[in-house]
Amino acid sequence: MVFALFGAGLLLWSARCVMRNVPVAQHAGPVAAVIVTACGAISLLVGVWCFLRV
Repeated sequence: MVFALFGAGLLLWSARCVMRNVPVAQHAGPVAAVIVTACGAISLLVGVWCFLRV
């Protein structure tokens, strides 16, 4: 459950930053947004996978 909540929150936060053209971290370039989005998606997928295994 923690992976799913973390992944969903991270995806929402990074999407909001990208849509508002705000960096995802202080002094971070556009590559950081891609990394954060990928980490959020992976966490969400792991959370869903864990739910399906139970």
